[in-house]
Amino acid sequence: MSDMTTVDILSPSGSKEGTVELPAEIFDVPTNVPLIHQVVVAQLAAARQGTHSTKTRGEVRGGGRKPFRQKGTGRARQGSTRAPQYNGGGIVHGPVPRDYSQRTPKKMKAAALRGALSDRARHGRIHVLTGVVEGEKPSTRSASGVLSGLTERRNLLVVLERDDNVSALSVRNLSDVHVLEAGQLNTYDVLCADDVVFTQAALERFLSTVNKPGQKAAAGVATDGADSAEPLADGSSPDAATFTVKGNKDSMKYHVPGSRWFDATVAEVWFTTAQAAETAGFAPAGGAAAQQVKEDDK
Repeated sequence: MSDMTTVDILSPSGSKEGTVELPAEIFDVPTNVPLIHQVVVAQLAAARQGTHSTKTRGEVRGGGRKPFRQKGTGRARQGSTRAPQYNGGGIVHGPVPRDYSQRTPKKMKAAALRGALSDRARHGRIHVLTGVVEGEKPSTRSASGVLSGLTERRNLLVVLERDDNVSALSVRNLSDVHVLEAGQLNTYDVLCADDVVFTQAALERFLSTVNKPGQKAAAGVATDGADSAEPLADGSSPDAATFTVKGNKDSMKYHVPGSRWFDATVAEVWFTTAQAAETAGFAPAGGAAAQQVKEDDK
């Protein structure tokens, strides 16, 4: 894979205004189809309201009196006209309100988004514009002409900066264009679009906020001091005699040798002592008692 993918920056008039390099760690990574499928299924499930509901025979109004006497009618005995077999009766095993959302780790969602963007970039379906329209006046006709000049494919995803009101007003009525702010970019919308169009400002905003592989996940965690260090490529300690405490930047928890989850944890930062980890803002995994390991247990 190449280090960078270069894309032309076009003006609304179609002239080339420069180029931009798309980082390979975001726009040129392997596409993990099962991962993308799992993330999309979770996203669509979370969009379900889950407010469906039916009433059982105990919740339907009426039916308190026995419809006819128990014996002597020749008919099957009945206790209520709200039994399920009656018209207007309760529902058996009907749907009840529930939450359809699924837990999806942030790293999985970020990896799926990188895979979807990489697929579009490899096929030349990432475009960058200085702006959707020229000037300060919104124009849907001008925006439609600019976007149709980029590609013949129908469905477009336009990514804008949050305060770019002129572009947003220009494209909001285009039926085949879906508009997102840079911070709202997600895997499902990328997959639904044939081409992804960034404004230059939106691309810069996205690249500045996206969590790249190897990037510090927790702001303010120093890993270049004397008491902490980055792990090696395989996750091991750079100095097994000095750096012995594992830290997880997502959960902001640390694990001392011999503790319950120490062997199963992949270190994202190593510390010399538990006190050094706490100074950096990490908390003991499972509580302080879980990280107080006896010498015989190490």
